[in-house]
Amino acid sequence: MHEISRRALLRGASVAFMTGYRIIDPHVHVWKHDSRYPFAEGARVPDRDATPEMLLDLMKANGVSKTVIIQVIHYRYDNSYLADVLKRYRGTFQGVCRVDPLDPAAPDHLSRLTGEGFRGVRLSPAGNASGDWFRGPLMPPLWKRCYDLKMPMTVLAPVTRMPDVGTLLEKTPDLTVVIDHMADCPIDQPAELEKLIALKRYPKVFVKISHTWSISRQPYPWLDAQEYVKRLYHAYGPRRLMWATDWPMLEGHTTYPKALSVVRDAMGFLNADDLHWMLSKTIERVWPFPA
Repeated sequence: MHEISRRALLRGASVAFMTGYRIIDPHVHVWKHDSRYPFAEGARVPDRDATPEMLLDLMKANGVSKTVIIQVIHYRYDNSYLADVLKRYRGTFQGVCRVDPLDPAAPDHLSRLTGEGFRGVRLSPAGNASGDWFRGPLMPPLWKRCYDLKMPMTVLAPVTRMPDVGTLLEKTPDLTVVIDHMADCPIDQPAELEKLIALKRYPKVFVKISHTWSISRQPYPWLDAQEYVKRLYHAYGPRRLMWATDWPMLEGHTTYPKALSVVRDAMGFLNADDLHWMLSKTIERVWPFPA
């Protein structure tokens, strides 16, 4: 083992010991250039791979015990690669699939994918007219099926779509819904965050406080974006917030260790109990892992 790798593993073990609980990353992606798993037509895929083995090395180095892998857009609605990863690393990863939101059979596809081991589905409507299917007649049946299956619904959408989330939740208020990346609220439009805060009235809405590195206009520790985290913290409380890295999408902006340390070490308004929830227990409310 290289000396750098050995030091990283020792540091990761030390982090896990010091916290007294296992840290879980609820938002990562994997893919591999492999003819057995073709990418979707027109997909813009980086030349490099992002394999589960690479992810496992990062997890060990940073004291992260488990992760939730989100189906990457490169494969669109073919979840085969991620399904095989979940089988190969059963107990270490959980998976969130994608289904075609324009397909009336999407609820049945979701039922099948649940049988293959997936524990959630992700929808990603654009903020412009191309995402208006999110307001269409195919959504209520899909959300109802999620509720029936006890499958968390994960939404990647701009903050302008949050009222549409609320409209759907009026029909299924007890569905567990996770909003990705603080709805990527632009840092120069702080009033827009109220659209996300308004969803706090639904008790099973959770928010990932990820993408501080993405929306910020400042260097680490991204204090301007931390102001959004503070507002969400006061609105939702730590039991409905969770950190996440969005690896490997963060590469080119920051590093995996910084995506963890900004929450664990640099958000001075969080106490030890808050961190226990946001780094671990909140995530297990949505995606429980075996002991």
